[in-house]
Amino acid sequence: MASSAATRRLTKEYKTIAQNPPPYIVAHPSDQNILEWHYIITGPPKTPYEHGQYWGTLVFPHDYPFAPPAIRMHTPSGRFQPSTRLCLSISDFHPKSFNPAWEVSTILLGLQSFMTSEEMTTGSVRASDHERKIFAQRSRWWNSTGGGSSGRTLTGVKSSNNAGNGAIKNGDGGAKFRKEWPELDEENWKMIKEQNIDPATGIITNPNEANCSPEAAALRRRLGASGTGLGAVVEGGHVAREAGQGWLGRNKWPIIIAAIFAYVIASRILAEGQGGAPA
Repeated sequence: MASSAATRRLTKEYKTIAQNPPPYIVAHPSDQNILEWHYIITGPPKTPYEHGQYWGTLVFPHDYPFAPPAIRMHTPSGRFQPSTRLCLSISDFHPKSFNPAWEVSTILLGLQSFMTSEEMTTGSVRASDHERKIFAQRSRWWNSTGGGSSGRTLTGVKSSNNAGNGAIKNGDGGAKFRKEWPELDEENWKMIKEQNIDPATGIITNPNEANCSPEAAALRRRLGASGTGLGAVVEGGHVAREAGQGWLGRNKWPIIIAAIFAYVIASRILAEGQGGAPA
């Protein structure tokens, strides 16, 4: 339970951050618990996170502001391990270094700054800019579907895999995000429908295709295996190409050689038969 000092301080800070939010950041306390705050960091321009929607939580101690919050980012970003406590100078890993003058906006600006750097700490991960851009593109889908664990279907959007093969699972079907961010969730689902994104996989689908092509099916099977990275993608491409060629395409040259051989044998037999005939 929050102390009266923490309640007064966080109530004041919510009013301040609601009236004057920091750039690319919005935040609010949970309706049930003022010590649990939810934030959204929108990926800043000219970074690999641009246009990404990164949802996370700050869980404050009962004696805030004399101790710092636990900081987590739930949305996969390629920068932090999802839903893992982050070791930062502004987090509960370092209570002695926390300054009581720091506010919620100060903490979130510090998190945003750390996110766009390459400094490593407990809870951070390494990834290429390309991988982080892919996470950014999939972030809104991930937040509203729980990483593909939502059972919701959309009219006109074909779901190719209701199990969400290869998806990073939040596991709650996006229920927690929807509860805390109903307006953003509605916008996300509108985007998912407009772009024909499969809610189970996050993959853009073609509504006119009745079935997955052999190439795509082979690629999906290979990418769903244990191999990861560029090597798996290249190998998956080889498998997909072979699947699309069919038996005749894969055995074209053996068939041609066998036909030539049969022609030579038949010609020789015919010639010998004509040479041995009576005059």
